[in-house]
Order: sequence, then C-alpha cells, then structure tokens
Amino acid sequence: MFLCVLATVDLPFARSDHAVTQGMAASEVLDTCDEYPHCSGKVRKRGAVLQEFDFTMMGGLLFVASLVAIATHRLKLPYSVGLVVAGVAIAMLPVAVPLTLTPDLIFFVLLPPLVFEAAIQIPWKPFRRELPLLIALVTFGVLLAAAVVTVGMHWLSGWSWLGAAFFGVLIAATDPVAVIAAFKTMHVERRLHLLVESESLLNDGVAAVGFAILMMFATGAGASAGEVGLHLVTNISGAILSGAAVAVPLILIAGRTSDRLVEVTITMLIAYGSFILAEHFHCSGVLATLTAGLIVGNYGFLGSISDSGRPAVLNHWEYVAFLANSVVFLLIGVRETQMHILAVVEAAALATGLSLLGRAVAVYPVMAAFAKTRLAVPWKYKHVLFWGGLRGALALALALALPASIPERSTIITVAFAVVAFSIFVQGLTMPWLIEKLGLRVKEEKSHLGDLKAWRRDEKEPEA
Repeated sequence: MFLCVLATVDLPFARSDHAVTQGMAASEVLDTCDEYPHCSGKVRKRGAVLQEFDFTMMGGLLFVASLVAIATHRLKLPYSVGLVVAGVAIAMLPVAVPLTLTPDLIFFVLLPPLVFEAAIQIPWKPFRRELPLLIALVTFGVLLAAAVVTVGMHWLSGWSWLGAAFFGVLIAATDPVAVIAAFKTMHVERRLHLLVESESLLNDGVAAVGFAILMMFATGAGASAGEVGLHLVTNISGAILSGAAVAVPLILIAGRTSDRLVEVTITMLIAYGSFILAEHFHCSGVLATLTAGLIVGNYGFLGSISDSGRPAVLNHWEYVAFLANSVVFLLIGVRETQMHILAVVEAAALATGLSLLGRAVAVYPVMAAFAKTRLAVPWKYKHVLFWGGLRGALALALALALPASIPERSTIITVAFAVVAFSIFVQGLTMPWLIEKLGLRVKEEKSHLGDLKAWRRDEKEPEA
C-alpha cells in the first residue's frame, strides 16, 4: 500500500507543499521544471503531482537500502548516513532516478508513516507529564533559535530580513525524520528517548505556523499580533481535532473485527487520513498524525485492536518506516550532488554555526527554567538534546517551498542542503559516540517507550 501511495502522489485536495498551504498567492502555485528535472518539460500544477514511477528502479533502491542496512549494522554506523552516501553514489552512476525529492513527496507520502510509527509507541501518561517542558522547547526554544539564525544571516551574510527569517524558521525546528531515524538504533534511557522524539514531532507544527506567517508577509497580506495568535490557536486545535476525528471512529470500526489484516489497513487509513484532513484545513498534518497515533497506541491497543492484531500493526509500521526512511535519505543523497555547495560555502559555514548556536540557546536556557521543578533535566540529557537536534527532510521541504519572490531563494535552498549534510554526517556520525561517552546507552528492553510497567519502575528510581 505504501508503494502504491508512493507511485502516485496525486491528492484530491492536497496542496503542492506543506508551507504553501498556509497562504501562498495564487500567482505562485506553479512549479517549473528547473526545480523538478523529471517533469518532461511541462509545468506542474499544484495538487496534481503525478510522478513517473518505475517499479524496477524502486526495486533497485530497496535492494540498495537492504545492502546499506546490513553494512551499517556490521560497521555500527547510523543507517541514515549510509543511505545518504549510497544516494550520492547512485547519482554518480549513468542512470536516472525517476523519483525526485519534492515537498509533496516528503510531506504527504514519507512523513505520515514515520510520525505515526513513532507516535503509536509513545505512552500517554509520561508524554502528558513532559508536556510543559516540551511545549517550552517547541515554542520559546524554536523562536529563540530562529531569531539567532535570522539576525546572524541578515547582519553577517547580507540576506534580506524576510529571506533570513524564512531560513531561520525552517532550520530552527529539529526534523522528525532525521531524529527518529537516528535514535531508532541508539538505545537510550526511556525519558531521553521520549523527550528527543516528542520534541521533533511537535516542532513541525511550530515551523509550519512560523512559515505561514512569513508567507503572509511575502505575499503582501501582512498579519497583526492578534491574527498571528489566532492562526496559532486554530492551527494547533484544528490539527488535534483532525487527528481525533479520523482516529476515533476508525478505531471503533477496528473493534468490530479481529482480522489483523483489516486492523493494519485501518491504521494506514488513520495515518494518512488524519494528515491529509489537517492539511486540507491548513493545519499541521504532523500534529494531526501525532494525535491519531497517540489515540491508536494508547486507546486502540487497549481493546479496539485485537491481541493478535497489535504485533501485526507494530511490525507493519516498523517496516513502512524502514521503507520511508530508505527512500527519503537515498533521495537526499541524490539531491545533494545537484547542489553547488562550494559556491555558497561561506554562507553555508555561517548558517551551520548559527544553527548550532541557535540550538544551544533553545535548549540550555529553556531547560534551566525547569531546574527547580519535577521536570528538571540532567545535564547529560541537555547535551544530547543539543547535539541531537538534527535537520533533515523537513528543512529541505520547506526550503523547496519558498516563494519565488524571495531574492535569496536559490541560495537558501543550497545552504539548507549544506546544513542538512553537516547534520547527517557530522552530528549523525558522532551521536553514538556521545551517547557512549555520557553513559546513556542501555539495553534495548530498557529503552522501549511502550513498556508502561518499566515507566512506573523508572519513576520510583532517582535520576542520575
């Protein structure tokens, strides 16, 4: 089913990119072949993004992904790093990859299963307990990080305020695709695992709202403080309602059967349906799918989904997440070879340094505010949250969605790819070493988020 969705990214009411749904002008709804080289010389309308699909090529990509998974496991390297390297190698071969990295592909095909697979394993009670800290990180933290990058790129690189602000917003939020992929193979303490994954999942909603507000200014609409606040409230509440509106009735239907294949199919409908519904109403699809996943994982598994269906659902989504991760990181590698990073190496180095500085400003001061509360975070966790704030497909999708009216658009896209390359190769490769150095690696069974009994035991034990 995932491959069928991948084959035809043609959504009845979906927009051509996540950020543009938040307010791009009608004059800017077309993508040219300069951006998508496989569109055979035709201009592509938004909402009709049927890509050429070669099942033979897809089979080849999956074969490469399997070999990379075997090799990285033996070499004890991050899977995502191996995939990007393989993507670069594929781009060097005299063959064309018919599937290109576009905002539609990232948001409407690859992101929903990755978010849903992570969400169904998040227990509600520990998540609810950490919500004040998480909300502070994804609001004040993202705003601080975006401000640091925006000011720095404007004053030090000479970018316009609007272009620098767009880049600050898209690079400030940690990427759920990159973070989930990295921490899936690193077995860390349960609370740290929960904080890292949950923050990355919630970050997208904030990035989308910030991008939408900037889009208003880019199109000349403008926005008052009241309009910004209203947009934030409607985006978040609309996303949560969309997730619940899709998940609750379908979970009730799942409770009428014990056929695990039907149950798996219903969860597919929930994952993609919640995302598409939220995007239709210009709300955060990631937040909607996160809501739907929490409902399925905490309510559905308590009775609506049969005992035999639960392992089938979990195994299915683990495989779908493997497919999505494989495709996205291979395509990032392919696209990296098309970027002229050396032409903007100074801006790329500056942006990388500012993104790290912004992340530090987002993590350490915000968490210091909780030092005297029950949500106090150990310094070891803070270091991991800082260095583990990876950028990936989300930043690239937003960069590709920038309106043509931004003077620095092409430079921003190239610089975004450079920052993502640094994040994947430097931060991704050194994360396992940092985890080991800080003594945070645990056995696999001690890192599983869904073990409620283990959570209760952890709560009774004092944290290091």
